[in-house]
Amino acid sequence: MALTEKQKRGEQAMKYLVVGSGGPGFASPAEAVNVLEETILPSFDQLIKLEKKKRILAGGLPVGDRAFVFIVEASSNEDLDQMLRKIPMWGSLDWEVTALQTFAGRAAQERSIVKELKK
Repeated sequence: MALTEKQKRGEQAMKYLVVGSGGPGFASPAEAVNVLEETILPSFDQLIKLEKKKRILAGGLPVGDRAFVFIVEASSNEDLDQMLRKIPMWGSLDWEVTALQTFAGRAAQERSIVKELKK
């Protein structure tokens, strides 16, 4: 993965909590095989590749649920959007994406507020 302009300047990539849920049902065993082979299994392959590239930091499937939950690192909202669109089941799932603030970043913000309130 090439360095982004932000990374070259020493800025950290953003982290996002991503949930993909829902998806197609199956009318027949033949349809299930088709969807599994053409969409779902290639999507798992894409997610595994993103894990190996350290773009997905952690994640998995809630037991018994038809959903994907993971924390991903991306240089921007656009970078994340492009990444998600490359997952074969992108158009078949409902996606919820939440940008995450770092613990250190939030702690610094709260310390600044405390400092201002004490004046």
